[in-house]
Amino acid sequence: MLLAVDVGNTNIKYALFEGDEIVTSFRVKTDTTKTSDELGLSLINLLKSKGYKPEVINAVIISSVVPYIMHALNNAVLKFFEIPPMIVGPGMKTGIKLVKTAPSEAGTDRIVNGVAALALYGGPVIVVDYGTATKFDLFSEDGVFESAVTCPGMMLSAMTLWNGTAALPEVEIKNPGSIICKHTIPSLQAGIFYGKIGEAEYIIKKLKEEYAYDGDIPVVATGGLVKIIFNETDCIQYLEPNLTMYGLKMIYEKNK
Repeated sequence: MLLAVDVGNTNIKYALFEGDEIVTSFRVKTDTTKTSDELGLSLINLLKSKGYKPEVINAVIISSVVPYIMHALNNAVLKFFEIPPMIVGPGMKTGIKLVKTAPSEAGTDRIVNGVAALALYGGPVIVVDYGTATKFDLFSEDGVFESAVTCPGMMLSAMTLWNGTAALPEVEIKNPGSIICKHTIPSLQAGIFYGKIGEAEYIIKKLKEEYAYDGDIPVVATGGLVKIIFNETDCIQYLEPNLTMYGLKMIYEKNK
């Protein structure tokens, strides 16, 4: 079985594949202070809690945007699973073409998402990833990475607001039900929620407008907070929470 690992700035996401299907998945907080033993034991315990012994894993692929954790994570896989993990990086076969961007500058998560989106929905395609940052990426029909727009993520924006103001409280990020707000809490929720919807609708509109493609461009969204936005706008046609994991599986198959 293949274990796919996506290391983000906020969370590490794991997905266990049996063939082409994800049979279980879980996420833990990204912590660069953990040792290889701590990471390995945590992963084994998570697998066991889902009913899987570590021996069932015969391959591991990792995508990471957090370089400081990779030494410990790589050693954890080697020590506890006795498998050299495949690390997504420059020089791998992905099918994505970086025409104007150096391979070292393109986040591996964006490349992985592009691989999956093109395979599942065709191209050109726009991928929106709601993570620590909100990313809008445009890939051409033949796999060229045409544009990458990066914005502060929903939680990051909210935390900046809370931490930068003395009198504003932390609130649950959700649809307040109306943009007509008379009190502090719904006012904050409306600003975060409707602001992110407006951001998505305008950026997607501008990407399509300036790319000037003669036809429709599907938009697929992924990431931890994607459902909050997806249900409230028609600018995103497809919801795929496991897009990155499917992309990792596809890249593994191309490079094994």
